[in-house]
Amino acid sequence: MSKDLQKLHNESLVHIATALDLAQLEAVELSLFSRQNGRLTMLMKEIATVLPAEKKAYGESCNTVKEELIGSIAKRREELTNVRWKTIANDERIDPSAPLGTSSSSMTRAQKKNYGSLHPISRVQYDLEDLFTSMGFMVLDGPELESDYYNFEALNIPADHPARDMHDTFYLKNNPSWVMRTHTSPVQVRAMEKYGAPLRAIVPGRCFRNEATDPRHEHTLYQLEGLVIDRGINFAHLKGIIATVAKHLYGGETKVRFLPKFYPFVEPGVRGEVTCFLCHGTGCRVCKNTGWLEIFGAGMMHPNVLRAGKIDPEKYSGLAFGLGLSRLVMLKYAIPDARYALGGDLRFLNQF
Repeated sequence: MSKDLQKLHNESLVHIATALDLAQLEAVELSLFSRQNGRLTMLMKEIATVLPAEKKAYGESCNTVKEELIGSIAKRREELTNVRWKTIANDERIDPSAPLGTSSSSMTRAQKKNYGSLHPISRVQYDLEDLFTSMGFMVLDGPELESDYYNFEALNIPADHPARDMHDTFYLKNNPSWVMRTHTSPVQVRAMEKYGAPLRAIVPGRCFRNEATDPRHEHTLYQLEGLVIDRGINFAHLKGIIATVAKHLYGGETKVRFLPKFYPFVEPGVRGEVTCFLCHGTGCRVCKNTGWLEIFGAGMMHPNVLRAGKIDPEKYSGLAFGLGLSRLVMLKYAIPDARYALGGDLRFLNQF
């Protein structure tokens, strides 16, 4: 056995035997066997520099030391574990719900910590993600700082298109070809470029609009985009998906209706409404006495959008829909002001 190996063996046995707790023992083990710079690991790697006639003896010595140290560590770990549980068993005052790190003498007096909870927008988002993944959808993400091409042009909204007036946009000051995305729709084209067809995906995320805030509008909002592309996709598939979402959110008696609406990236396009979940269609203040609530926009994907995603519209058809997560949260929890959700006020957030 080489002098370095013998020295390591003797020192390590002392460190293992004098380890006072499991954390110290783990540190000793890591210093010996770490793949990157463990002391024993580095010595074992030196076998490549040993003379051929001495390789066998050196390798056997390394393995012998390794096995002995592993055995010593296992024995010491068992000793420390037994001591720890014996201490706990002898202390009848222990409170298992007390915060970690509280001494045994004060555990009964320890105050429980206040833990946070999911934001209402996160609650609705995760709920919908579970629903869509159960139907075979992927959950995708995309950049919030988006190029003008993906945010507008690839979605059939060229620079001179009047639909641009509907998007109050934050452009970068020194590079106007980049914007804070105004919707989650840019991920449609990115997803088609990456995955091709057939494709079934949703895209939840944050969007930005440069507009004055009021009880119904915020400069930051959350949406959930959805798209399905395959052979033979038609409006019946769209209505089936939306009806499933509406019933999941607001109950099995919820009805859905489509009204014509223009969106440049779908043709035809519709605005989707569901029966008011508060008055069940009879009319109330929330639905402005109409009995209906608008919760999404949708339609069949425009051929130009499919082409931008390098998909042949002669072979494939697609549908797309967009749900306003912020809007859904306001309706679900009867929140009167859109600004509450992102205001950071604990008096509001602690209700969830």
